[in-house]
Amino acid sequence: MPWLLFYHVLDRMPNLKALALDVVDSNCSMNPGSLGFFIRCLGSVGLVDEANNLFDQVKRIGLCVPNSYSYNCLLEALSKSNLIDLVETRLKEMRNLGLEFDKYTLTPVLQVYCIAGQFDKALSVFNEMLERGWVDEHVLSILVVALSKWGEVDKAIELIDRMEERGMRLNKKTFYVLIHGFVRQSRMDKALCLFDKIRKLGFCRSVSLFDVMIGGLCKNNERQKALSLYSEMKELGIDPDFGILTKLISSFSEEEEEMDRLLQQCWEYVGSQPKNLLFNSVLEGLVRNGSIDTACNLIQSVMGNNRNGGSVLVKYFLNEKEVVTLNTNSFTSVINGLLGAGKVDMALSLFREMVQFGCNPTLSHYNDLIDALCKLNRLEESYELLRQMKEMGLEPTHFTHNCIFGCLCWLEDVEGAVELVRKMRFYGHEPWIKYSTLLVKNLCKHEKAVEACKFLTDMAQEGFLPDIITYSAAINGLIKIKSVDKGLELFQEICARGYCPDVISYNILIKALCKAKRVAEAEGLLNDMMLKGLVPSEVTYNYLIDGWCKNGEIDRAMLCLSNMFGKEREANVITYATLVDGLCKFGRPDDALKLWDEMGRKGCIPNRIAYQTLVNGLCKCGRSSAALVHFNEMKEKEMRPDSYIYIALISAFLSDTNLTCVLDMLKEMVDVGNLPDPLDKNFPIIRGAICKLLEDARTSFSIKHFIAEGKIPDVSLLEGAEGRHKPSI
Repeated sequence: MPWLLFYHVLDRMPNLKALALDVVDSNCSMNPGSLGFFIRCLGSVGLVDEANNLFDQVKRIGLCVPNSYSYNCLLEALSKSNLIDLVETRLKEMRNLGLEFDKYTLTPVLQVYCIAGQFDKALSVFNEMLERGWVDEHVLSILVVALSKWGEVDKAIELIDRMEERGMRLNKKTFYVLIHGFVRQSRMDKALCLFDKIRKLGFCRSVSLFDVMIGGLCKNNERQKALSLYSEMKELGIDPDFGILTKLISSFSEEEEEMDRLLQQCWEYVGSQPKNLLFNSVLEGLVRNGSIDTACNLIQSVMGNNRNGGSVLVKYFLNEKEVVTLNTNSFTSVINGLLGAGKVDMALSLFREMVQFGCNPTLSHYNDLIDALCKLNRLEESYELLRQMKEMGLEPTHFTHNCIFGCLCWLEDVEGAVELVRKMRFYGHEPWIKYSTLLVKNLCKHEKAVEACKFLTDMAQEGFLPDIITYSAAINGLIKIKSVDKGLELFQEICARGYCPDVISYNILIKALCKAKRVAEAEGLLNDMMLKGLVPSEVTYNYLIDGWCKNGEIDRAMLCLSNMFGKEREANVITYATLVDGLCKFGRPDDALKLWDEMGRKGCIPNRIAYQTLVNGLCKCGRSSAALVHFNEMKEKEMRPDSYIYIALISAFLSDTNLTCVLDMLKEMVDVGNLPDPLDKNFPIIRGAICKLLEDARTSFSIKHFIAEGKIPDVSLLEGAEGRHKPSI
């Protein structure tokens, strides 16, 4: 095959593609070297599929028997296109054919693994090449750059150090690529480490490299290191470009002398246009470093409104020979800084001065100011800015309108919100659902659920359909004003419109129906939600269980628990506590204790509320001994009982005439400070207990001692003040 033909068509892809077809059609035999060269040519212009097909066809027809070189050329072409599967297939072919590998075989394999981010495979290939002595600077660069891109900065540095120990080093280009990558990842420690290596290796350090390093250090607020590099740059005779100077200047605040020194150094040799850019950089630096008031004073001084601002920077920008020309960018950074610091009035004032000064405001200025005003509920000022921007020929954006819409919703201005939505429809802007939901929730919070429903209807009429979350908020609002049926009616209405209620929507209604003792209807909703493919949550079942318990249908509640397990829903501590309470209330303490034990076996750990529920329930059922056991267990777990639990135990022990335990409970109440006040509704039980303890010879001495110490009240005095009263125990 004539070599000149290849060179003639190398830069002409269509001809090269046609030549690949001609080679096969003409049955032109070739040696492995020619095949490899042709494959390389095809790969170099992106004809990878053609290269791969040609390789197979010449093999199949017998035009050429590929050797290691031919395969290496194909692997190189495939790796450049990141065809990892084909690379692995061809590598396997080579092994099966018994062809020898060399570093030119594995280098493209390493490259494709690095491009694909397959770290383990890449490392395996690299180690194999290292063992065979095939790792050179090029191979090292491939893996190191890949490690850098994957964020494995420390591993990249470690690999460089290992290779340097073997007398191998990266080339200048790779060092530059790595430094750029480390700076992008804000790993300035490693970037400086590589920069130091470049210095030791004697590589020429360019302006662009200093620019990257100084910029990265300034971004990381490592200003002194940035200044050190700047000084080194000057010592090497490298003149800093304008980009470096602006990065340095913008990183210092006015209080720092370095900014003054930098301005002195660069002021003489920059032209008037760069001085405007320098001025903007100074403003950005002041804002970034929190010197917002200084930035305001400086810009006011340049406008001529505050020539005695006192800033040392004023002398540079009020030079009579070269006056700095303010532009929109000069104001933007300061206005944004003021807004970020919450100084909205100062930002508005500077914005108005900017307009008077002749700088045209941008859409971004208006949007930022309107957003800030709306967050402060300053609606009228927001509307005024909206009017001004329209006069300037700037059309409000989706963001502009939604800022005002959000403010109207927060202020519960339903008419204003609907009116704005009509205008938004004209512009093709859709109101944000989160604000509609906010308005509905706020209205419902203030018992204006009917008004919230009307708002949703108006929104729908304007073509903006609220989502199920918004409707759920309205349903919840209707229920809270005792309109469960109205809530159900709205629920059925949105279902008829094609909405798919979620579990939360159903839970709102199920809770309300259970609270209204309409548990059968709530269970009907449960069945309906399951028919629609929704999975009831633990909360759903808990509402139903609580409803059945309060209806006195404890067996239905237990059946509901069984259904939970059948649906693979885990009962939680609230589920068990509700059932324990219900079983105790209906005189089934044994079942309550069995359920309590089952809760422990299932790994559900009882909390303080659950313990108190069980203890109180057992007391009501006359199981004072069992109640005391669980009461002590609760305290061992460092759960502090409420006052009513002590009252329940004292009442139960009085019923059992167990005065010793009554005395112990009373002592403990005194010790922990849980004794109720004489005006408390539970105090009659305490008073009755004290009377009983005073009457009994075994306990009277102790109780009289407590009265003498003032730890418990003297009930005889209380009775004298309140009249004779015998509490019912």
